[in-house]
Amino acid sequence: MRQRIQTAILAFIIFIPFVVIGGNTFRVFVFLLAAIAFLELIRMRKITSYYIPVVVAIVLLWLLMLDDPSVVLPGLGKSELIMVFVLFLLAYTVMAKNKFAFDDAGFILLALIYVGMGFFYLIETRNGGNNVQGLANLFYVLLVIWATDTGAYFFGRALGKRKLWPEISPNKTVEGAVGGVLLACVIGVVFHIVHPFSYDMIVVVAVTVLVSMFGQIGDLVESAFKRFYGVKDSGKLLPGHGGILDRLDSLLFVLPLLHFIRFFS
Repeated sequence: MRQRIQTAILAFIIFIPFVVIGGNTFRVFVFLLAAIAFLELIRMRKITSYYIPVVVAIVLLWLLMLDDPSVVLPGLGKSELIMVFVLFLLAYTVMAKNKFAFDDAGFILLALIYVGMGFFYLIETRNGGNNVQGLANLFYVLLVIWATDTGAYFFGRALGKRKLWPEISPNKTVEGAVGGVLLACVIGVVFHIVHPFSYDMIVVVAVTVLVSMFGQIGDLVESAFKRFYGVKDSGKLLPGHGGILDRLDSLLFVLPLLHFIRFFS
């Protein structure tokens, strides 16, 4: 629990000021976070020795996080950039004489889309629309995710008996997962009362349940990565607290969902 408190303090000291500032300052900060998160996945896979595809992938990651990459590369949209990158990766397997294999190329591509999509919508959530509403939208998501984590921890310790997914995350329980959703709903309702969305309360509660559930799925996906590749944490940026993916894995799942269902209009 002490580590969780320390992580929360670090978040307020480092992350929250950039969230409040917003604009291009926040955008540059998120670009840096995305690059670190991508490299964390690459290190898990142990393909950091292939500098050329990794460097090209980071450049493409940043391009995909722009609203319109054709501003930088005229005539090329996001789908065209991804296709060009696929061809480049396949060609590189030949240049590397199959030491860089097809599954390595597939991993880099999937990691690029996974990280790029999540962090793109992090920027969209904060900088989209007017400044006040963007800030409120992002704080809603952060509070619901933090409430989910807190509820899952305390309910799990007090009532947890049935393991949720022991092969992936041995400490998580069904009771903890349900408790996380319940506390998230309380926070969602309070937030809606203080700063109302343009939806009825029942819609906000339903969306909050989705946010809480998908946040937990995102956390489990990250746990599955680490379990499969035999690492304790995705990175060592925050000693004792893991890396960027360890801290923001839930956001990568939740933010695209909220934009897909057009909750943030």
